[in-house]
Amino acid sequence: MNIGQLARQAGVPIDTVRYYERQQLLPTAARSAGGYRIFGEPDLRRLRFIRRAKALGFSLEEIGELLALSDHHQQDMGSVRDTAQARLQDITQRMAELQRMHIALSQLVDACPGHGALDQCPILAALTDDTTAAGD
Repeated sequence: MNIGQLARQAGVPIDTVRYYERQQLLPTAARSAGGYRIFGEPDLRRLRFIRRAKALGFSLEEIGELLALSDHHQQDMGSVRDTAQARLQDITQRMAELQRMHIALSQLVDACPGHGALDQCPILAALTDDTTAAGD
């Protein structure tokens, strides 16, 4: 299949296929006599793997590691689990941080009457207050 067919079947833009190839997440495609890239079913499976891993929040580096592990089926699955566990911990930390941000921003929005002079705005005051460090 050509790059357009591969991209369509995998549900990604053509530029994404080229990018993953440059990042060596996809092997360098064979070329037709006319110089066009030629892909097969293994490339489609790999591209779908990458897309699904991205949807789960894995970085491209982590996806590369998972692909390398996937290419060596005889190895123990502990490495895959460790990588997924690390991603899960990162997501948990990010969720906690987002929850803190949500609470802080909700308090600021609730404190703002939404009318009046800007110099009385509690949101702007909180953002310009030098006594409060960001992220507190």
